[in-house]
Amino acid sequence: MPQAVVLGAGKVGTTMAIDLAKDRDFDVALADRDPAALASAAGRVKRLTGRSITTKVVDASNRKSFDSVMAGANVVLGALSSALGFQTLRWVIEAGRPYCDISFMAEDALALDGLARERGVTAVVDCGVAPGMSNLLAGQAAQDLDRCDSIAIYVGGLPRERHWPFDYKAAFSPHDVIEEYMRPARLVEHGEVVTRPALSEVEMIDFDGTRFPGVGTLEAFNTDGLRTLVTTLNVPAMKEKTMRYPGHAQLMRIFRETGLFRTRPIVAGGAAVRPLDVTSALLFPIWEYREGERDMTIMRVIAEGVRHARAARITWELFDESDPESGCSSMSRTTAYPATIVARLLLGNESLPHGVLPPESLAPIAGLTNRVLADLRARGVVIDRRDDSVS
Repeated sequence: MPQAVVLGAGKVGTTMAIDLAKDRDFDVALADRDPAALASAAGRVKRLTGRSITTKVVDASNRKSFDSVMAGANVVLGALSSALGFQTLRWVIEAGRPYCDISFMAEDALALDGLARERGVTAVVDCGVAPGMSNLLAGQAAQDLDRCDSIAIYVGGLPRERHWPFDYKAAFSPHDVIEEYMRPARLVEHGEVVTRPALSEVEMIDFDGTRFPGVGTLEAFNTDGLRTLVTTLNVPAMKEKTMRYPGHAQLMRIFRETGLFRTRPIVAGGAAVRPLDVTSALLFPIWEYREGERDMTIMRVIAEGVRHARAARITWELFDESDPESGCSSMSRTTAYPATIVARLLLGNESLPHGVLPPESLAPIAGLTNRVLADLRARGVVIDRRDDSVS
């Protein structure tokens, strides 16, 4: 029986393992360096699916340890931190395994496209919610419009209830959250790639109470979420913004400008410390979701252009909440499911080309976007589409 290997036993990796274990057509193995995390994840999988999975203690930063888990893999899913993303991608490609990854790596994954083609490997990267579904929908817009003039992506993962002073909890790695606030954001304006500071150009977005109950008004600010879209799509105006409750961006800018996110050591109290380490030690416990706390994921993708010689707009909207029955957070669900759905395509020997593929490159494959959307809907993650004529 074929085996799917999930790298990382955090919230997203565990949700991947739960979803994959529901499929009786293959075995599931979960790899992590933390035995306690593996035991907890395996217990949840067993309780929710009735199936036992294989767990493997693996140090993903050690090549020998890493290669040991590749031996029996027929498809690999990556749910590791951004710091390990690029190296892991290279090693999986060198192992000759099909791969689906959600890590928010700083490096350019497409730099390994030639290696993947040479090894006959298909590796789908940035395959979460955003980047991920946002890319796929952007690519679909470029297919559906005769001319696509602009794409705007707004996405946020937020606690259902606000608590002072941050009105925020980290639904994924807090280290990667801070990375988002530090990494310059790339946008496309007038056909040219431009850079803006993260957390800049704040705009207020209102959400209808019927479609987005209890959300109200959120702020949106620049982050580097366009990723591969800046080079793969020929669209003259594109932007991606992260959404939070109002006031968060200003607070994080204050932290950043004060130097609290810096990694260069300073001397304080006679000891050399990295400001980021101190900030992390103080922030992360506050940003951690407690047992029973609910989260939500909100996304809006707007594409404008021309279709049938008329101005047209395509809008996709997602509103999702944590699942109390499974205990899976909304962010873990909306991030994990696109990867598990695409991994099944890889495992099923679908006609996906070899190489490193961002999700938007899958949109031209007939029926694929609708299939992914249907599979998400079957899991309770609903992305609605609206088509409008623009006067």
